[in-house]
Amino acid sequence: MHRRSFIALAASALAFLGAGARAAPAKMTVYKDPNCGCCHEWSKAMAAAGFSADARDTDDLGAVKARLGVPADLEGCHTAVVEEYYLEGHVPLEAVQRLLRERPPVRGLAVPGMPSGSLGMGVDPAAVYDVYAIPSGTAAPYVFMEVRPRKV
Repeated sequence: MHRRSFIALAASALAFLGAGARAAPAKMTVYKDPNCGCCHEWSKAMAAAGFSADARDTDDLGAVKARLGVPADLEGCHTAVVEEYYLEGHVPLEAVQRLLRERPPVRGLAVPGMPSGSLGMGVDPAAVYDVYAIPSGTAAPYVFMEVRPRKV
């Protein structure tokens, strides 16, 4: 009888600890222009997805991008940092989740410019853009994810 109680108690404790580990949101710092609405929408979407998003307004985004090593030709309108990665521009939630699940040897992901239909830039079912991975070291950026219209 004691053995069954111990096993049930141990299983309950493991389930509780596992649920607690899943419940802890990843911390994300979002550096953005204080007057940018699309940056605010992107941050809200990340918070709604479960990230602990700390939005920090700054008038010098260039310094943040330079410090993180964001390539000039891949810059977007805001820069976020989550764990050891940076997220440049309107990176979709699916790409962020994949990045944190797979943990490739990259410095970050980038969506250059402000593509229509990207996260925070309104709804456009015909949106087409690429998400680039910026490798650690000297390797060239590569396409990490393609965003294409969904077939119905």
